[in-house]
Amino acid sequence: MERRALILVEGHRGSGVLYVQAAQRLGFHPITLSADPARYDYLAAEGIETIRVDTDNLDALIRECSRLGATHDIVGITGFSGDDESVYVTVGKLCRHFDLPGPNPASIEQCCDKFTQRQLLAEAGVPVPAFRVAANATVVERSAVEIGLPVILKPAVGSGSIGVRLCRNADELVEHTTYLLAGKHIWRSSPRILVEEFAQGPSYWADIMGDQIIGIGTGDCGPPPHFVCRECTIPAPLTDDEHERIAEISMSCLRALGLGWGPTGIEFRWTKCGPVVIEVNPRLHGTPTPQLIHLAYGVDLITQHIKLVIGDEWDLRRRHSQTAAARFLIADRDGILDWIDGGSRAAAVPGVTEVKFYIEPKTPIVRQGDYRDWIGHVIAASSSHAQTKAILQRAVDLVDWSITPFPSTGAPEGSEILIGTETGQSHFCSGS
Repeated sequence: MERRALILVEGHRGSGVLYVQAAQRLGFHPITLSADPARYDYLAAEGIETIRVDTDNLDALIRECSRLGATHDIVGITGFSGDDESVYVTVGKLCRHFDLPGPNPASIEQCCDKFTQRQLLAEAGVPVPAFRVAANATVVERSAVEIGLPVILKPAVGSGSIGVRLCRNADELVEHTTYLLAGKHIWRSSPRILVEEFAQGPSYWADIMGDQIIGIGTGDCGPPPHFVCRECTIPAPLTDDEHERIAEISMSCLRALGLGWGPTGIEFRWTKCGPVVIEVNPRLHGTPTPQLIHLAYGVDLITQHIKLVIGDEWDLRRRHSQTAAARFLIADRDGILDWIDGGSRAAAVPGVTEVKFYIEPKTPIVRQGDYRDWIGHVIAASSSHAQTKAILQRAVDLVDWSITPFPSTGAPEGSEILIGTETGQSHFCSGS
């Protein structure tokens, strides 16, 4: 009898293991196709079958899937992105080629280009910040003058808040433009910078499956000029009217971008003019968002996404209603992590559901001003916002660490590593 295989293109240090475990619970054999399987520790730890293949080469992926199809019943194909959202486009193309359920690759592709996405949303009347696109410093400066400082500069293609910064004055504008264009930022395509109005106000996010809103949460970011998420909570404390406004704009986003199959994550700022769309992501938000939704509503988004991928019926009904929140542990300085502890004490606090450290002692830490600054997280849930917040604070207060600063000569060569996991893209703050 042929094994029923679920193909996973690339991996994800946050959500990847959750997909693998969900596939196994459903009776499927997960197979990961990756250019570098060693990037994902959980594959070896879980004993998952992996195949090394150039995942940027669609023809190579088609050949590999065809070869697997000779000995397996391929029930579905999906995938992940740590920092390259083209994976989602590739997944859509593979699904089309093998006549399997999947997203429209053209819709995904135009959504992954932030400038194209902005254009389509604006043309459809969706509220977005003022924006321009620039390929050189002269146009960046002119665009910033037209929009008015402060502005946000971000790569037109990218994720995880990498390369995103608030520029509050001319000096910061020049500094970050130079950083992006002078070779320090790694571009996966021709350099294009999105120059964007700084939409000020509380941050919210919506997770959607198909055309159903699963939940709306809120996030809190660290101090400017960066946008490192520090805490996220679901459900957000919104009035019925506020919830409805975000829901209506979310549906408008789906229509404008040709989405509506599978998961979508949308990020907002609630400005003095109301909710403004910061970004639409044609995927689930990364961990810990799926865990928060499961805790808050009893909906296992990852399992339901797999059911959609294999053409089965899904079930998005809420089983209960709680408030769930995650607090990220963020490095407070560059240097070498001497030790980090308190995890078991924090996990023992009633209401805490998970404490996770992303790095080991003796790891070099070089803060990047994005999700890679996370060194761990704590998740909690209870019957109320106030109680959940108190539980989180009690648990976080029990966690401590020590970082020895680098010598005055700076970080050791080669130490600019990704200190966070590829929990990737669980970013609910303007600028991501």
